[in-house]
Amino acid sequence: MKHTLSLFITLSVFWLLNSGHYSLLILSLGFASIVLILFIAYKMDVIDQESQPLHLSPDIFGYLAWLVKEIVKANITVVKHIWLGKQSISPTLKKINISQQTDMGKVIYANSITLTPGTVAIDLTENEIIVHALLVKDIESLEAGEMDHRVTLLER
Repeated sequence: MKHTLSLFITLSVFWLLNSGHYSLLILSLGFASIVLILFIAYKMDVIDQESQPLHLSPDIFGYLAWLVKEIVKANITVVKHIWLGKQSISPTLKKINISQQTDMGKVIYANSITLTPGTVAIDLTENEIIVHALLVKDIESLEAGEMDHRVTLLER
């Protein structure tokens, strides 16, 4: 029930922000469409902890702030190496062990790697990710495990 309520609130806020019209007719049609979507999602049995990850809510904002900082730092590094030319890069492909237990945690970790410029998660298996990096130091940074640790904390 709490996941259904969360989906209702999310859809309502999204609809209100995008609509910009607040007459009774428009609000009624918006409410009807949200109820229809909730009914369809309920019948499809897709309203669960993966579609509405409420357990991530308290810690996700701190993680996102940290990730944005890492993305900015990686952007600066990539631009620097573009200016320095081909000889300054050292493309690397390596398997990295992961500690996440849930599929959600594994996907968040893989997507975080890909969002960070200079690294791409190529394959995700049960307990490892194959990562391509522009620089060897990016692989070493992932092996140090700070991002892995932060995503694992989100799972709890």
